[in-house]
Amino acid sequence: MPATVGVVVFPGSNCEHDVVESVEALGGQGRLLWHGDADVGDVDAVVIPGGFAHGDYLRPGAIARFSPMMSAVTDFAASGGPVVGICNGFQVLTEAGLLPGALQKNAGLKFLCQPATIEVLVTNTALTGNATRGQKLSIPINHFEGNYTCTPDTLAELRAEDRIVFTYSDNPNGSTANIAGICNARRNVVGLMPHPERASNQLLGSDDGNVLLGSLLDAASQ
Repeated sequence: MPATVGVVVFPGSNCEHDVVESVEALGGQGRLLWHGDADVGDVDAVVIPGGFAHGDYLRPGAIARFSPMMSAVTDFAASGGPVVGICNGFQVLTEAGLLPGALQKNAGLKFLCQPATIEVLVTNTALTGNATRGQKLSIPINHFEGNYTCTPDTLAELRAEDRIVFTYSDNPNGSTANIAGICNARRNVVGLMPHPERASNQLLGSDDGNVLLGSLLDAASQ
């Protein structure tokens, strides 16, 4: 049976169908999960996609964290289920306490929509099992508040525990330590600002995102 990836839909999500299409192109099954429901069902992995959950009028993800689905996602992650937050989804994961740190406005206060080169630093997470350490991937970014920040103690902890999963080769947004993505201690929860689903076909300019989404499907199958 192909792995089933649940993709959470908030009122302002706009990348949920992109994730489903990319997952299904790799042989998986995609299933949309409504934020107001309180059960992830029988999915094998969960993705919180990009967009503007609840409009992000307060802070990105600050309202979304209170959706019933996020309690279910937290329980799913606690049981070891693979959870990935992409862009706004990364912001939601930090607000929900599933990942440390926070996302703030980009340096220069400009919205960024452009290709970005990221380097894979860790290969034993739910999103990087098929990647190689040091691998460079061209994955686009699309955000205004993608500047990752954390306390010096948190940064030291992330480094000591090898939990900085991706860094930017040319930091576009001012993120602390060039961080583009991190994971939790258990390595089953990963958040990143670049959009792998937008790099799933050479017609889009790159298919480098497939190594990440394929890794997620493999993790989900296990």
